[in-house]
Amino acid sequence: MADASAALQRLMAPAIGAEAAAEVLATLWIPSSLFPGAAGQVTRGLCAMALNGVLFHDLLQRVPTGAAYVADRRRAGERIVLDHGALRTIDLDGGPVGALPGGHGAFARILEPLGYREAGLYPLERLKMTGRAFAHLDLPQDIPQFFVSELHVQRFSPAFQAVARRVFEKSRDPLGAKARAALDAFAATGACEEGLARAALPDLAAAFGRWHPLPRVEDYEALLQESAEAAWISTEGGAFNHATSRVADVEATAQEQRRLGRAVKDAVEVSASGRVRQTAFRADPVLRPLAGAHGPVERQVPGSFYEFISRAPETADGALDLRFDSANAQGIFAMTKAGG
Repeated sequence: MADASAALQRLMAPAIGAEAAAEVLATLWIPSSLFPGAAGQVTRGLCAMALNGVLFHDLLQRVPTGAAYVADRRRAGERIVLDHGALRTIDLDGGPVGALPGGHGAFARILEPLGYREAGLYPLERLKMTGRAFAHLDLPQDIPQFFVSELHVQRFSPAFQAVARRVFEKSRDPLGAKARAALDAFAATGACEEGLARAALPDLAAAFGRWHPLPRVEDYEALLQESAEAAWISTEGGAFNHATSRVADVEATAQEQRRLGRAVKDAVEVSASGRVRQTAFRADPVLRPLAGAHGPVERQVPGSFYEFISRAPETADGALDLRFDSANAQGIFAMTKAGG
């Protein structure tokens, strides 16, 4: 465990700095079974955990309500079990989105070399989206999952489609040569030379951001009219839409957060199986300089948020139900409709 923690800090430091990396390691629960790799190498699981740590840190910088919850837990001497992070992407009728692969492909190209595989498909029909769960092959219960959703532009009006193409078709690809070389190494052998992984991680983490220009005010409004989710992607891109703590009792957690005066979703979402229960803080608003006719117009829009999930065992040996639920997801997605 000590070796894994030291290796994680070395991996994260180039992306967020040594001090922030140490803080992440003091905050997140790190599985004791996480294998650092042979001398001079890092495993795909270790790099996946380091990437999650960097993205978790980034979310807390943008979501003060989540940061306050995490600070409470640290004062109480508790660790955060990061269950999953959620991403939103754009599907332009199966084609590329500017220089990026379309839809979930923008992140599958990163997640799959790091040991993730698609573990579930979740239609989000009310939102005209599809969600995909990506679970890690090596430690599926311990390394955080990713929930990657894609918005199907072709299911909206012709006017909406034209605006979406105008906004998103200028997307750039942030992955440089070192990031691609590291992903190739992980895909080929499940490990990578540590120096290359350290050099690649900033680019890998940066891919979870916005790589198209901020929209014009009128384009943002046009997207918002038909899809709050598309409007959110137009300002926030592929950043963590939310990060999720795995807690023992979602209802008790929500009650305590309400007592502290934090804006928590009114109801807990319960999966069809009854084993997965979720709730969340409402999205913290952020200011974004949208393009206007006479220069940038600062606009308050919904940012990201922090979620809680309880997972009950589904097998006699105590293995948790790691699935998601379409109804739950659509209920949770509404948290980014409240902040704008």
